[in-house]
Amino acid sequence: MKLYGFGQSRSFRPLWALEECGLDYEYIAIALRTDAEVANSAKNPDYLALNVQGKVPTLVDGDLVLTECFAIVNYIARLAPDSGLIPKISTIGYADYDELIFFILAELEQPLWSKGKHAFALPEEHRIPQMMDTAKFEFAKAVNALDHLLGDEEFAIGNKFSMVDLLLAHTFNWAIRFEFDVPEKYAELRNRHYKRPAAIRALAVVE
Repeated sequence: MKLYGFGQSRSFRPLWALEECGLDYEYIAIALRTDAEVANSAKNPDYLALNVQGKVPTLVDGDLVLTECFAIVNYIARLAPDSGLIPKISTIGYADYDELIFFILAELEQPLWSKGKHAFALPEEHRIPQMMDTAKFEFAKAVNALDHLLGDEEFAIGNKFSMVDLLLAHTFNWAIRFEFDVPEKYAELRNRHYKRPAAIRALAVVE
């Protein structure tokens, strides 16, 4: 199994999941915003043959190629069901799990990537500086909604670390690095989960 990634971008999520699950993998660092002639460039034709968008992550497992982060982390979790990253819960519990997973993707993460695109990812002529204020407004709304979706327990679902906790920790890490206003309790959530042995091992891979 090969995981192509870059630093603490979205590709850190499947890397962390692989470490949580104890699966064998090869990590291949991809260089973003570099010339196509660079061997490990995201613009290199060999990489574009795997991921036509030239983004990370990309997971290759035999003939299977996945390029969407959430599909990758769910695939990894299903390969190791005893990891608990996808918890064994009731149908109603799975509905709560799905709601939080999709909320992180659609609402909590969205303004962070909007800032990233308009700060450095998009060509300069397509960047809109005013988007930064909009992103902060949207992130604050998402955090308020999250307050109503999460309880006060240590973990998001049940009494065990799951993919929801991993995704929340990484997303708030992203928010902190992008200098968004992150409430103390979510900064503490990030800090608590980033102390897990699997997270520490994953960080050692990319640092």
